Amino acid sequence: MTNDDDGYPETPHQRGVPGKPRRPEHGLHLVATPIGNVRDITLRAMDVLEQADVLAAEDTRQTRKLLDILGIRREERGIIPYHDHNGAAQRPRLLRELAAGKSVALVSDAGTPMVADPGFGLVREVIAAGHRVLAAPGASAVLSALCVSGLPTDRFLFNGFLPPKSVARGKALEALKSVPATLVFYEGPKRVSACLAAMRDVLGGARQAAVCRELTKKFEETRRGTLEELAEWYSSEGAPKGEVVILIGPPVEEEADEKDVDASLTKALETMSVKDAAGEVALRFGMPRREIYARALQLSKRE
Repeated sequence: MTNDDDGYPETPHQRGVPGKPRRPEHGLHLVATPIGNVRDITLRAMDVLEQADVLAAEDTRQTRKLLDILGIRREERGIIPYHDHNGAAQRPRLLRELAAGKSVALVSDAGTPMVADPGFGLVREVIAAGHRVLAAPGASAVLSALCVSGLPTDRFLFNGFLPPKSVARGKALEALKSVPATLVFYEGPKRVSACLAAMRDVLGGARQAAVCRELTKKFEETRRGTLEELAEWYSSEGAPKGEVVILIGPPVEEEADEKDVDASLTKALETMSVKDAAGEVALRFGMPRREIYARALQLSKRE
């Protein structure tokens, strides 16, 4: 049902559903756009995109393409570019528009603004200036991946992109090793294999995980398994195509007994190299491979 007392004046346009499109009120509107399937746009998002006084976009070309598909025309108002590189210069302009009582809509390339996208600085300054910040919710790669992953969703931690350098990436993962929640990461397709290998080595090969790619698109795929299994798969298959979300389940609660680990390593070292023995035992006990490898080296030197 439509609430006629929410402050939005009615407009004469209809979109074929009960209720009428409403002009966005004064304030900054964070508008979610599709992450793949354009039909995931919401009716409210279309209203705001069409009728907001000012539209700011991370990539104006991408946004114009979306508006063309939706049949929304904004030629007379234009689109203001707003991204990481020009944010500081554009914020005063957008704040002046808000001070004049106008509605400003902000969109990123895809998905929900503020989630691994520019906009934080703008929101902080808009709040400080006393203007309203409103969300027009919709598609989100983080939430979509969580829903299809099969991993716990009652508690999760979104980590954005890990550092590209191996040392920094390892340190970042070490800091997350004991977090009792599902971990969610964005990653570029060319770095998926290296990223999964680092996750396996630091977090333990037995941790349950999922790799989601091309969410909501024609070739959407979710591959599930342990970190060990996923690391091996992407190492042999090569870089996947499309946008990727990696999710890792919470750590195994039961700690392995040191004597059991040593016994398993000793037995494995009888027929395997240090590297292979460490990998097998780390997977069995759900422990970080680098820790087990260090212990395997110590045991091998005693013999």
